Amino acid sequence: MMAGIWAVVPAAGRGTRFGGPTPKQYLLAGDRVLLAHTLQALLSHPVVAGVMVVVAEDDADWPGWQSLADKPILTCIGGATRAGSVLAGLHALPDDVRADDFVLVHDAARPNLAAADLGRLLEVGRADPVGAILAAPVRDTLKRAGDDGGIDATEPRERLWRALTPQLFRRHQLARALQEAADAGVEVTDEAMAMERQGLRPLLVEGSEDNFKVTTPADLSRFEFVLSRREP
Repeated sequence: MMAGIWAVVPAAGRGTRFGGPTPKQYLLAGDRVLLAHTLQALLSHPVVAGVMVVVAEDDADWPGWQSLADKPILTCIGGATRAGSVLAGLHALPDDVRADDFVLVHDAARPNLAAADLGRLLEVGRADPVGAILAAPVRDTLKRAGDDGGIDATEPRERLWRALTPQLFRRHQLARALQEAADAGVEVTDEAMAMERQGLRPLLVEGSEDNFKVTTPADLSRFEFVLSRREP
């Protein structure tokens, strides 16, 4: 049995694509807010010991959860960017999370994480010195657009993957990579990008296409449909 690990969930964003004042992670999906589904997906896995949720300083919507599935939920204040929030979450983890312990990072708005995918990521990633991410192979034909909106070229897709979350890295290595990117003025769009800047090569672990990120009202409707099809 693998030792328990912690997850960092950056939830300090202010998504505006839904047209209202409520950040998307607090929108209702079924009978619970989106973030509750995300935390449930993480904390239901026996290896996940707890979650650090990174919230905005003026977050009036945070429900004040302290535990779920008999596991602790802690909070800290995030930064101005996703990377800054993840870094804040890494620094705020409990003292018994060691520098070389693996830590998961998962998007607050990816509520449909499958337990099997998470288990496979943990098994593969923890056997690697660097870590791993969930990802999906690109299956669509990719076009490069010109300035006028016309197609300039068709891009080969054979080795292209879409990065998903969770992503799994050692606490200190990831914190150092994120800090060095920030110091260099580089905005990294996921944790793997920060690790790549260090010359490291995380593994790709294929995950389900259903592990989608809710960024638009259509995505929220898709997740509500998924919920309606689940066994009670």
